[in-house]
Amino acid sequence: MSQPLVFRCDDDFLAGTLHPADGQTAVLIVSGGRQTRHGSHRGFVTLGDRLANAGYPVLRFDRRGVGDSEGDDRGFRASGPDIGAALTAFREACPRARKFIGWGLCDGVTALALHASGFDGLILANPWTQDAEVGDALPQLSAIKANYAEKLVSPAAWRRLLSGAVNLKALVSGLARLVEPQRTSETAEAIRTNLQCYQGKILILLAERDGTAQAFTALLKSPLFAALSPKLEVEVIRGATHTFPGNLVETQMIDRCIAWLDRLDIPTAPEAD
Repeated sequence: MSQPLVFRCDDDFLAGTLHPADGQTAVLIVSGGRQTRHGSHRGFVTLGDRLANAGYPVLRFDRRGVGDSEGDDRGFRASGPDIGAALTAFREACPRARKFIGWGLCDGVTALALHASGFDGLILANPWTQDAEVGDALPQLSAIKANYAEKLVSPAAWRRLLSGAVNLKALVSGLARLVEPQRTSETAEAIRTNLQCYQGKILILLAERDGTAQAFTALLKSPLFAALSPKLEVEVIRGATHTFPGNLVETQMIDRCIAWLDRLDIPTAPEAD
């Protein structure tokens, strides 16, 4: 049964929800954008319940200025103090836990990558690698290419084009972007640098039909990420979109998380007598 957990970050009170469990590996969920601790379609609620039922205590929380928390929203790049305060409160609420895993979605991944200290492992879903804020960014070239590749083999897409149902202005704009030079973002470089130095285990979850995930997949194949790739365990959730909506893909995603947590082998200090 989940329960509220309120804690301080500097001068502000942050709202959290704790899913208690008896296991010694705990999971802190870091949401993305201005998304609250409930998640889209209450996905983080389901994730917290399922992980707790599998024996893993979970804390999900709202950073400052988001949801039920006080203060001003400083954005995901400046959320290090919020994550640190949540982790401290989590440790106090679950004194039996010996391992702490960070679970992030979208720019919650970027926040964790930039502020990974204190975590024994990371589960990173659809990493956000653009410099622009979520919602302000244009689709990345790799996502545009994947979209057009899918449409080229779709009879329905050709029928829409020939019938005049396709927005030709948008089509031309998308095709024009394919010939633009692609620049590696500062965000992608920061993620690579921080994860390269990180000593814990890392699981990457990628939604097959998500543009953000497709952009990260392209980065994994680039020279920039060549040295990092061997450190990553990558799981693709077939048919899934960005927030893993739908019972089937949501179940697949959570099952992958539980399987990874079950086999996670991180040395920890023995329990005190």
